[in-house]
Amino acid sequence: MITGSLQKKKGLYYAVLNLYDDYGKRKPKWIPTGYTIKGNKKKAVEKLEQFKIEYEQKSKIKLRDPNIYDKYKNILFCDYMLEWLEKQKGKVEQTTYIGYEQVIKGRLYKYFKAKKIKLVDLKPKHIQDFFDLLFAEGLSGNTVKHYRANISKALKSAVITEIIDSNPATKLEIIKTKEYTADYYTQDELLNLMEIIKNTTIELPVIIAGVYGLRREEVIGIKWNAIDFKAKTLTIRHTVGRGKIDGVTQFIFKDRAKSDSGYRTLPLFDFIANLLNSYKEKYDEYKKFYGNTYCNDYKDYICLMQNGELMKPGYVTQTFSKILDNNNLRHIRLHDLRHSCGTLLIQNGVPVKDIQIWLGHSNFQTTLRYAHADIENKKVSANVIENKLALDTKDTKKEQITKLAI
Repeated sequence: MITGSLQKKKGLYYAVLNLYDDYGKRKPKWIPTGYTIKGNKKKAVEKLEQFKIEYEQKSKIKLRDPNIYDKYKNILFCDYMLEWLEKQKGKVEQTTYIGYEQVIKGRLYKYFKAKKIKLVDLKPKHIQDFFDLLFAEGLSGNTVKHYRANISKALKSAVITEIIDSNPATKLEIIKTKEYTADYYTQDELLNLMEIIKNTTIELPVIIAGVYGLRREEVIGIKWNAIDFKAKTLTIRHTVGRGKIDGVTQFIFKDRAKSDSGYRTLPLFDFIANLLNSYKEKYDEYKKFYGNTYCNDYKDYICLMQNGELMKPGYVTQTFSKILDNNNLRHIRLHDLRHSCGTLLIQNGVPVKDIQIWLGHSNFQTTLRYAHADIENKKVSANVIENKLALDTKDTKKEQITKLAI
């Protein structure tokens, strides 16, 4: 343990630490405590103990691996976070990496760059001050938890690789979050929405999202080979999102693992099959209309624009909101269609276990028990959905190709 003492100099207390060079020669280090002699001895002693702990930590790191210490002794915390972020490429999924990047390259880097705090000098208070600023700027507890998670993961890596001796993020209090109450449409509101949504560009994704309670990325990710018209099944096994990778906004394609609760096979309702078949015909018409300018890159997907381009998740969300406004419908998020489906099932007596399988939830530790449930396990949910939300898709009007409503 590093030893030291308090010394007085020009009316101030100094902490004098007994340090040694690589040859064992004593080299005292004088560090100002910032306290005047009069009435501040107790505070100065506390400061001395703090300095002793800090330099003990640095000494341990240097003894473990001098090369690591020399490399990281002056690196700023914010720059270390960038280095850690770069190492996550290939280790985590693209969507996860994008989330890390948004957290680290935004407010976090800007704040700690201005503070010029070194990684080896980082204290819990430095992190807490940053969190306090985030809350003051109006960020939610859930968002701040994402910042904490990233910081903690990066610092844990620094401990494992013996860059620092302990993780200051683990010493902070648990961030409290407000319990989220999901909004949803009633059965009548859902049926009204599905009538209004007919013959718009987002008819197909919205109806499928509402009927099956799918996530936006799950709907956009449905391919024709995921639909078995003979067996009457629809399998959710692929998702499509959007995000920035190396500064370029692009589609993010993801195949779900079979052990993921999100991978599930659901019954294909007759009215959904009719709707899908009508869109097959529409896409053939669009292809003829656009000719050589038609995009064939995404022909395997069911949710396409008129020109063959894959429908962007953001486009569906924005257009959905516009349609609600234009038709004076109560505003909900696109994702709330998922909550609406779940609520409808609960209100009609479907067991929670069956709802969890239907929606692909992984909470309540039921994933391992029901991830491989047979199609028969979903029939209770299916019967409720078909009875409550079945649409007459046979009479859906074919819209004008050049004047499709939004």
